[in-house]
Amino acid sequence: MRSLIRALTAALAAGLLAGASTPGVASAQAGPPSSGSTTQEAIDWKPCAQDATAECGTLRLPVDWARPSGETFDLAVGRRKATDPDRRVGVLLVNPGGPGASGVRFAVADAKSHFSPDIQERFDIVGFDPRGVGASHPVKCSTALLRQRPSVYPRNQTEFDRLAEYNRVLREDCRRHTGPLFDHADTLSVVHDMDALREALGEEKINYFGHSYGTLIGEQYAEEYGDRIRSMALTANIDHSLGARAFLVSSAAAAEDSFHQFVKWCERTSSCALHGRDVTAVWDRLLARADRGEIRDPERPERTLTAHNIAFDVFLKFYGPRWDELAAQVAALDAQAPAERQRSGQPRQDRPPLSREADQQTEAEPFHAVFCQDWRIRAKDYREYAELTRAELRAAPHMRGSPRVHQAVAGCIGWPDEVNNPQHRLRITEAPKILMLHSRHDPANHFTWAANVHRQTRGTTVLLPYEGAGHSVYGRSDCTRGAVDEYLTKLRVPSAGSSCAPAGPH
Repeated sequence: MRSLIRALTAALAAGLLAGASTPGVASAQAGPPSSGSTTQEAIDWKPCAQDATAECGTLRLPVDWARPSGETFDLAVGRRKATDPDRRVGVLLVNPGGPGASGVRFAVADAKSHFSPDIQERFDIVGFDPRGVGASHPVKCSTALLRQRPSVYPRNQTEFDRLAEYNRVLREDCRRHTGPLFDHADTLSVVHDMDALREALGEEKINYFGHSYGTLIGEQYAEEYGDRIRSMALTANIDHSLGARAFLVSSAAAAEDSFHQFVKWCERTSSCALHGRDVTAVWDRLLARADRGEIRDPERPERTLTAHNIAFDVFLKFYGPRWDELAAQVAALDAQAPAERQRSGQPRQDRPPLSREADQQTEAEPFHAVFCQDWRIRAKDYREYAELTRAELRAAPHMRGSPRVHQAVAGCIGWPDEVNNPQHRLRITEAPKILMLHSRHDPANHFTWAANVHRQTRGTTVLLPYEGAGHSVYGRSDCTRGAVDEYLTKLRVPSAGSSCAPAGPH
């Protein structure tokens, strides 16, 4: 089993999430310049270093679309051409989510196994690393400072203030190491980049497949450039209209629902490592032991695991869902002999003081640069934050909230109130029919998110529920795959009220 401690930061970046207008929004909404005015009008395609059967290149774009003649960056792009050119429909732009996941990697390394042969035959599959991500001028922060991250569960105003100050210091450190692009890493800027990419590809209209946070790119592209879409399929949808409380509570409810799905599966499945036991009691006891500092990391026995560590790793296994693996993991941790208490279950406070003299060694850390510019979610003090946390716990008493979203929201404490791309109700006026798929028991993005987006765009979107569990949707069954393929290739949408039956866990 991988080290739980090492997995948390990487997982956060790989897998997520209505306010008044701000000057930053007004300038961003001016949109990219007209045709032909980007710094680079074409992509110089060459065989990809990681796979010569695909093509890679870059497109030079403005850092700030309100200042198109200002500083630029290179957007990394990857492409797999349609394997049957005679049946080619067009380009299929893809994004796998995050924020922080690489669209280039998705197109070059994953598309062949992810998409059906029919999609590969008929579309040029094109992925790009969103600005600040992967090879597109990545957001970088000091490694030493990232290792000093305090607890995202402050117990009082003093610890809340410590977290806010850390976030401010880290933000300035990341801005210094990244440059001006850090302040323009929001999704609306990515949307403008995507339309410039469409233009560089020589396409009047695009097809788009977005998953999870990639659905926010799709939704906002449809708002800004709906008439430039031929088809758009969105899976595990983001609802960008939610305020702080609704966002946190619905995320917590999604995680708790997945926990109960796991418990039910274990009760009826003899191969479950916890079959025949009270799984809920085992789980609650395990987290209580972790609170007391009694559970060791199996891969690094000198380190103890917090309840947050354990819940986060289990939460990620809900994505599959990988229930057999999850059950074995919980059973193994529960079976650990009582360990000598090494430290309090509360997070360590013995880190060295924060220093503004940032270490020169850096690593990519794009998550909060994107998330905190897309969401106006800023608890002002410990009292407000504690109430939000209590609401999470009421919605998810066993999972103790959503480990991923709690950590995401905590990372924005102390940031400026102004955001480039604040929440708002989705307004799509010119797009064709858009197909949305969403798991009924998605652990990360609550099903109500998709239902709410659909309500906001009922004349434009068609929602196809997958009645099972897990975060991924497209390859879940013949029904989900077939619905997307039929739509992308022939523009046929499922009939109203349709749904796809659940398949087994992975």
